[in-house]
Amino acid sequence: MILRLYSLLVWVAGPLLRRKLRARALAEPGYAVAVPERFGHYTQPPGQGFVWVHAVSLGETRAAAILLAALRREMPGMRLLLTHGTATGRAEGQALLQPGDLQVWQPWDSAGAVRRFVRHFQPCIGILMETEIWPNLLAACRAAGIPVVLANARLSAKSLRQAQRLSALSRPAYGALAAVWAQTAADAQRLAEVGAPTPTVLGNLKFDATPNAEQLAAGRAWRRAGRPVVLLASAREGEESLLLQYLVSFRPLSQVPPALPATQLGVSDVQWLIVPRHPQRFDTVAALVVEQGFSLSRRSQWADGPQPAAVWLGDSLGEMARYYGLADVALLGGSFAPLGGQNLIEAAACGCPVVMGPSTFNFAEAAELAEAAGAACRVADMPAAVAQALAWLNAPENLARAAAAGPQFAAAHQGAALKTALAVKKFLV
Repeated sequence: MILRLYSLLVWVAGPLLRRKLRARALAEPGYAVAVPERFGHYTQPPGQGFVWVHAVSLGETRAAAILLAALRREMPGMRLLLTHGTATGRAEGQALLQPGDLQVWQPWDSAGAVRRFVRHFQPCIGILMETEIWPNLLAACRAAGIPVVLANARLSAKSLRQAQRLSALSRPAYGALAAVWAQTAADAQRLAEVGAPTPTVLGNLKFDATPNAEQLAAGRAWRRAGRPVVLLASAREGEESLLLQYLVSFRPLSQVPPALPATQLGVSDVQWLIVPRHPQRFDTVAALVVEQGFSLSRRSQWADGPQPAAVWLGDSLGEMARYYGLADVALLGGSFAPLGGQNLIEAAACGCPVVMGPSTFNFAEAAELAEAAGAACRVADMPAAVAQALAWLNAPENLARAAAAGPQFAAAHQGAALKTALAVKKFLV
């Protein structure tokens, strides 16, 4: 009865989804692409035997890329069906396709759309990345005899409470999974509490990512050309304002904050770099920087390197290794607003020390391990983050230790990709 009520609500909300997609397409044209796919109508010919991987957004798609590399090594000739929910995820996923692979939108979780999806593509297995649990989709796969697994699985304490409040709907959905491969023991415990089949801890796929060596080298070459660089990495809405408003408080820009000796580096001695998490906000953040009275230089306008300005804006996709190579210290986006933080593993692997704010629940164990390894430091708020960045810059030996600790920390926790690929392979033999 609960699933039927949910299905009715999802069906009624279908026109609202179409309206939302039209509105989002004004800022991100990718949302106007192949809209009928979201409702289970396809131009691709029917198929079968696909390994279906669902990576809803950009972060999950990057994790899926790590897993797919391992899957292709273990299962040469594998045909991939790759689905997404966001335009950034779909754009990133295009580079992962090989001849014979297909890429479509995730079906809207109406009973009709998911039945058409399952019937059209007939995957031999479904691999949902990290958190994506959809009641009708899982019910349709179970009815069709398609095993669906949750890979690189995580569940925060907040999400656990939400799932428990909707347990009549969430427990059958989690219970329909064929396997759950969790990032951490804490994730596994929470997933078991919501009814998932006994989770196995295989680790976090993102530890197996290899930074782009060319980008990293290029960023480091740019860094040597000027002042020390502090990066606000993968910034979420509101965090850029927190940083800029704090920097404005030093106007007229004194050489150092009051707590620092006059011989040490201060706010005005640092090159500030902001890289927003979402590309649709690039222009908004650029306008915000100018409104606060700072000169601005955008990555999209650089030819042979950064141009002089008080603030640099990283308005490009797929270049985080370049930005981490360019930066001496990174402030972790998503952690200074109550959003659970972003992935800090890539920064650590690039040898860029990380300053975290108080909110890291989406990457809780990685954050704790990075801090214990000396590759990251936690602070209470943005002013404290700026102070910590300056403290590292003014103690080169401490900064060097933190930078060296990052790659060691990342390498120590690798192995999830191979373990997950082998677990998938067992379902198919």
